[in-house]
Amino acid sequence: QVQLVESGGGLVQAGGSLRLSCAASRSIFSINVMGWYRQTPGKQRELVATITSAGSTSYADSVKGRFAISRDNAKKTVYLQMNSLKPEDTAVYYCTLKPPGVSSLYWGQGTQVTVSS
Repeated sequence: QVQLVESGGGLVQAGGSLRLSCAASRSIFSINVMGWYRQTPGKQRELVATITSAGSTSYADSVKGRFAISRDNAKKTVYLQMNSLKPEDTAVYYCTLKPPGVSSLYWGQGTQVTVSS
């Protein structure tokens, strides 16, 4: 069983920054693709960013240039640095882990990010 625990959410003013963290319990962390999704009420979950085991990253167009995903394999942790936050970034942010050769994802419990205007 894989557990993902997010932290770092909160309330911030527009233009501010937050860093989300996600700690994984999976023993072989380094080989997994990690990601961040977000969801607002009434909308589908949106893929925000992913990072492969090799460190390759990808981002949604809406966050390119403002968000950065990174990982520390020794700490089994993935991060999402969010800068220049906008009110439309307000959402519950979820960490995900995708094991190799498996199409399904493990999900964290989510952390709320609220950006005030």
